[in-house]
Amino acid sequence: MRNYKEEFRSKLPKIYSKELLESLFYEVYTKISYIEKACNVTRITATSYLNQLEEVGLLESEKIGRERLYKNTRLIELLSEN
Repeated sequence: MRNYKEEFRSKLPKIYSKELLESLFYEVYTKISYIEKACNVTRITATSYLNQLEEVGLLESEKIGRERLYKNTRLIELLSEN
């Protein structure tokens, strides 16, 4: 999480927040609605945050049904190693 935090802060300092970082590590995936609630932002802002995180390679998204899930692939890989 520390390495992820440093990369997040250096690549996206304008959107970095402790709440956003912690919500990305709460589960191995997140949704727009989760970020809305965790960070107390609008749906448009939450979508923007997640898309920016995906653009810099910190998340990967996958459309499932009508919803888009954003996966923390680094966390998934770390958990898979153990």
